[in-house]
Amino acid sequence: MAAEPLLVADGLVAGYLPGVDILRGVDLTLGRGELVGIIGPNGAGKSTLVKAMFGLVEVRGGSVALRGEDITRRDAHELVAMGVGYVPQLANVFQTLTVEENLRMGLYLRPEAWDERWEEVTGLFPLLADRRGQRAGLLSGGERQMLAMGRALMMDPSVLLLDEPSAGLSPANQDMVFDTVRRIADYGVSTVMVEQNARRCLLISDRGYVLDQGRNAHTGTGADLIHDPKVVDLYLGTLGRAD
Repeated sequence: MAAEPLLVADGLVAGYLPGVDILRGVDLTLGRGELVGIIGPNGAGKSTLVKAMFGLVEVRGGSVALRGEDITRRDAHELVAMGVGYVPQLANVFQTLTVEENLRMGLYLRPEAWDERWEEVTGLFPLLADRRGQRAGLLSGGERQMLAMGRALMMDPSVLLLDEPSAGLSPANQDMVFDTVRRIADYGVSTVMVEQNARRCLLISDRGYVLDQGRNAHTGTGADLIHDPKVVDLYLGTLGRAD
């Protein structure tokens, strides 16, 4: 018998304005230890999906379940306590605080676990230990994303939701971020990643979802989607064609 999915979104309908639905019945499943990528054109509802699952956007229909328990419409701080981490695209670090202070902010619900979680997170990201006393605003874009992900991991989540972690970064910093995301998944944290860089996203993802106009358009393994002619022609373009 197949293991029960860790996180399930079933028929999600959600939006920001009354009467305007961005998501129109989206489904997603995340298995234990999986890295799932979400791609699609601008306005498809990718970021809205992870925000809805994290309680930041009004859910008007459908449901979200974590380990079989309904978490639809739970507040974000409740979800953090239940083991769901979220890294927004923008304003995801406190730039005037040091690296250590940022990580402590990520552990505000369990400050007594600092020594253990510091050891764990900096073991995964040694650079954060090297930059311990440095202000976050002085880090490179890639280092700030690493800090944002490290802060989300301080609560030892079972699920990590990432909203366009490579947005606005140089190619070198994008490489750093994609390597980091794959390392987090390999470490055992089940991860959902929304990405505009569709090809790179699919290359590191176990499975992928293509959203279009607020609905599921295609789904499959990352390898299958990156070689699917319809997905390449409609969503990846010539840069998406695998060699």
